Amino acid sequence: MNVDGASSRLGSDRKAAPRVSLFLTAALLVCWGFGCVVPGAESKKMGKKSDRLEGAALATFAGGCFWCIEAAIEPREGIIEVISGYTGGVEENPTYEQVSSGATSHAEAVQIYYDPKKLDYDDVLDMYWRRIDPTDAGGQFVDRGPQYRAEIFYHDEEQRIAAEKSRAALEASGRFDRPIVTKITPAGKFYPAEEYHQDYYKKSPENYKRYESGSGRNEFTERKWEEEKSSASPTSWDPGNFRKPSPEELRARLTTAQYEVTQHEGTEPAFKNAYWDNHREGIYVDVVSGEPLFSSKDKFESGTGWPSFTRPLVKENIVEKVDRRLFVTRTEIRSKYGDSHLGHVFDDGPPPTGLRYCMNSAALRFIPKEDLATEGYAEFIKLFE
Repeated sequence: MNVDGASSRLGSDRKAAPRVSLFLTAALLVCWGFGCVVPGAESKKMGKKSDRLEGAALATFAGGCFWCIEAAIEPREGIIEVISGYTGGVEENPTYEQVSSGATSHAEAVQIYYDPKKLDYDDVLDMYWRRIDPTDAGGQFVDRGPQYRAEIFYHDEEQRIAAEKSRAALEASGRFDRPIVTKITPAGKFYPAEEYHQDYYKKSPENYKRYESGSGRNEFTERKWEEEKSSASPTSWDPGNFRKPSPEELRARLTTAQYEVTQHEGTEPAFKNAYWDNHREGIYVDVVSGEPLFSSKDKFESGTGWPSFTRPLVKENIVEKVDRRLFVTRTEIRSKYGDSHLGHVFDDGPPPTGLRYCMNSAALRFIPKEDLATEGYAEFIKLFE
């Protein structure tokens, strides 16, 4: 997000960040000087801090372009708010121009407010690791310089220990062929970035997409995380011995979306998931345990944007639970052996059952009919003969 190099990524838009008048700047500095701005609550999108953030937990990370970290983490289930800003330096009240040019010791960073009832610090750390290159000490992707470093800023001893354990586990995983160099340091004062930079991925989606696609970040993270999961060997599933793997195995095996949905009752976006419009013949199994759940024979177009079925393939593998989380009573569907959150069932489906099993693609793995035998599900071949 270096201003000098912005034209190669965003054209003139990045350079066109509005400059406030000298009078407004002076007024803001006076306001900051008298402490009327609370770190983490200055952005207009925050609203009243007491209303939005009461009981929230806080995590602070630097990882290069703060737009990219905010855009990847803010929409996640359990995340209350993400604020883009500057931290890690000694200069007071830094501006974007100062930080991006390397004139300060600050880094572009984000403060993440999350619901501790839905997520723990390890979950947020996992989201962070999956969006950065932890082996790069010279910046992140196209943004070069210490102002674009990757760094974890802990707020208490518990976070420090968790961050160090997480970094050590990543190092030991063998995922990267270079040492992990991401620093872990005490959190200091955080200065929210100018309003122009808050929610930039929403305000200027086309410019953001151009920057993100040209940064190399997506290609790197998909290569290190997503592709590895989607190409998991069939031998990692044991259809004869369905079980829920350990938390360590789950974190290593699942993508962020799969983990959020199955382990934290998350919901993926409608019409932007793997199987909502999948018309191939085959079965759907639990992405965690491998137990068979649904068949393409019972799949129908519900118009909701999620894969929907009239009935389970193996009824014994479906567990129903009462769900009152959204102030209405719904019937949650979980898998028997994996205990994965799959989705919900409603009574507005078509014949012959009148039911609609509305599932998350991220909780499922599709096995086409031609692969049933090699994947260990030969008993279901007869469904498609």
